[in-house]
Amino acid sequence: MTDGITIESRDGIFDAYIARPKASPAPAVVVLQELFGVNADIRKTCDELAEQGFIAVAPDLFWRQEPGVDLDVTSEPDWQHGIRLYQAYDRDAGARDVKDTADVVAKLPGCTGKVAVLGYCLGALMTFLTAVRYGVDAAVAYHGGDTEKYLGEGNRLDAPLLMHLAEEDEFISKSAQAEIKTALASKPNATVYSYPGQRHAFARHNGTHYNAAAAALANGRTAEFLHQQLR
Repeated sequence: MTDGITIESRDGIFDAYIARPKASPAPAVVVLQELFGVNADIRKTCDELAEQGFIAVAPDLFWRQEPGVDLDVTSEPDWQHGIRLYQAYDRDAGARDVKDTADVVAKLPGCTGKVAVLGYCLGALMTFLTAVRYGVDAAVAYHGGDTEKYLGEGNRLDAPLLMHLAEEDEFISKSAQAEIKTALASKPNATVYSYPGQRHAFARHNGTHYNAAAAALANGRTAEFLHQQLR
């Protein structure tokens, strides 16, 4: 059920992890990494989405800088490595990569042509940028850092958007969260959920601040949203 595929984009060729559901045809979800690359957590997320009936594809967002990044969230050197990649990452080029990935995935054998984008942290920001700049069938963003810097583009959001924010997120200030909520409040296609007492990456496997109850709530909302938007 799992494998790898190659994405031929407008800017180059890069790899992606893929997990396939048992039944087809199926809609697809493009899963976007944090600063740790397509690591065990992202692959597990893809596998779980496949179990829910989706084709799940995680592209290598860092392919221009360092192809094949797979970092350990419990390693301080890996954290520092990921932060360096994150700081040097070209977000505009990255949004093109995500759109190109979605276009390739939509044409995969066994895909219905419906494609959502779902991301965490850096990947959540890229989900937002891809949705507002290029359009997708649905978008899910888990604690997207720096999203508030791009809210001026939010008027172009046509895709259904589900956003999860941790109220005590150490990387997304309360003022930034307020800006995001205010900017999206007037968008009937956008839903923002806040999770009291939760910190960054509360829904990530193996996260320091992982909270099983909050993760189950967020992931349940995500599953319902994806099934509703992609069926």
